[in-house]
Amino acid sequence: MNASQPLSGAARDALAAGTADSTRRAYSTDWATFTTWCATTGHLPLPATPECIVEYVTALTTTPRPKTGRPYSPSSIERAVAAIRTAHAAANVSPPSTKGARIVLRGYRDRLARTKDPAAKPRRAQPAVPTALRAMLATLDRDTLIGKRDAALLLLGYATAARVSELVALDLADVPETDHGIEASLYRKKIKAFTDSAVPYGSNPATCPVRAVRALREALAEAGRIDGPLFIRIDRHGRIAPPMYRRGVPIGDPSGRLTAQAAAQVVERTASAAGLEGQWSGHSLRRGFATAARKAGHDLVRIGRHGGWADGSKALLGYFEDSDKWEDTPVSGL
Repeated sequence: MNASQPLSGAARDALAAGTADSTRRAYSTDWATFTTWCATTGHLPLPATPECIVEYVTALTTTPRPKTGRPYSPSSIERAVAAIRTAHAAANVSPPSTKGARIVLRGYRDRLARTKDPAAKPRRAQPAVPTALRAMLATLDRDTLIGKRDAALLLLGYATAARVSELVALDLADVPETDHGIEASLYRKKIKAFTDSAVPYGSNPATCPVRAVRALREALAEAGRIDGPLFIRIDRHGRIAPPMYRRGVPIGDPSGRLTAQAAAQVVERTASAAGLEGQWSGHSLRRGFATAARKAGHDLVRIGRHGGWADGSKALLGYFEDSDKWEDTPVSGL
């Protein structure tokens, strides 16, 4: 292949398949925003020059976003720059140097920090530790099908430290119940591997993930669903996988599989109903597991491998540092 020849459609699809869905969606939005900015400012998006990237990053640090009314955060700008470089690589075009853009970004971080702007600190989801999880579960009517689904989603998501995209990918066949509990087979896309996460019975039936999944499975069987997705759409009337349309066109998974966004909304909705403060998202379950497991004294490597973190994951170590800042502070005893 000639060095300047663009990648085929099949090759671009293969590259996309190796990227997490959430990352791919974010990059697609970032690239669309960049090309729109280029069209209005007279810059060429592909190939973009280093000077173009400097100008774009500068614009992002000063232009209010429509949704928030504030400029982009440093982490969002970093992702936007990564999206631009990824788009160039996918088109078999040398990515532009971002050295100048990163100097601008360093100055932006410094300015935010000096003015004590909240955007200077990365936003993190609140951890759904056991006390919070119990409060969230208490908001559910577990006599209803949707209550059973949401309870199973919260408890299994916590017990497996699953990302919501991994959680909604589960089928009924992926969570067999054994004498000891559930052995959940989850595909961890970040590490490109399956993990068989052992989930034992809980001592309290109200917070036992095994019993919650069993209750959901039995309710689905009564409704005639004995295979397919574990977590499915249910409307307020208790109808399973009701058809959805947009402008007359059917949308959504035909099997009724819940989307990752819908699963995250379950976490957000129950946290809000429980009166919990802070930022809550689907990642709260994963972070809550890491925090609680660390406080319980479990082995760090076992925690990481159970939850599908790569060995030495910086994200996981960051969760540990947050949970240890009082229990294991180096100031103690001085």
